[in-house]
Amino acid sequence: MTTPEQYSEELYAEDEQLNKVKQSILDSGMRDVSIVPGYGRLLTLLVKTSGAKSILEIGALGGYSGICMARGLSGKEGQLLSLELKEENAALARSNMAEAGFGEIVDYRIGPALDSLIELEQQGKRFGFFFIDADKENYPVYLEYAIKLAVPGAIIAGDNTLLRGRTLNAEKNGPAVLAMRKFNETIARDERLLSAFLPAYDGLALALVK
Repeated sequence: MTTPEQYSEELYAEDEQLNKVKQSILDSGMRDVSIVPGYGRLLTLLVKTSGAKSILEIGALGGYSGICMARGLSGKEGQLLSLELKEENAALARSNMAEAGFGEIVDYRIGPALDSLIELEQQGKRFGFFFIDADKENYPVYLEYAIKLAVPGAIIAGDNTLLRGRTLNAEKNGPAVLAMRKFNETIARDERLLSAFLPAYDGLALALVK
């Protein structure tokens, strides 16, 4: 039987640009953990409707999510800053972003995301859109920094909130699972946020900073 996720994907034509990104990830020997196409389209829509001019991405991988968000920016007015631990990932993402026509609006900071977030706070930087898709144990910390660095009305999106079902399994209590549960609970209950939790695919949390 066709799942709701399969049905929704079959409604859309193949995205050749994004397929190239996924193939480049595989060709480089990386594990492809890019956001799923359905949520990629949602990122484009959210950036577009929010009117965000500045995006902070935590976790670049091969540039799939970066392209999705850049598509939502108006012309070349906006900017996307991506925090990526590994130089090789950033290099691949930079190449794919450039091929998609967004090379001029994206910049990368290499190294532990927490170090970059501390620097951004010290520099007084502010952003209108955030996408969190990096090491899961630091999700709660990344969320706190996103709130600190947000302009009023900024959107925060966090991917893989179900951890392939481990978040739901009471017998799973490893560091990543505990951190993700804390992240999800904060998204749902923190009075600084207006939020929603999407349980399709591997889960996506969305929040608006009041």
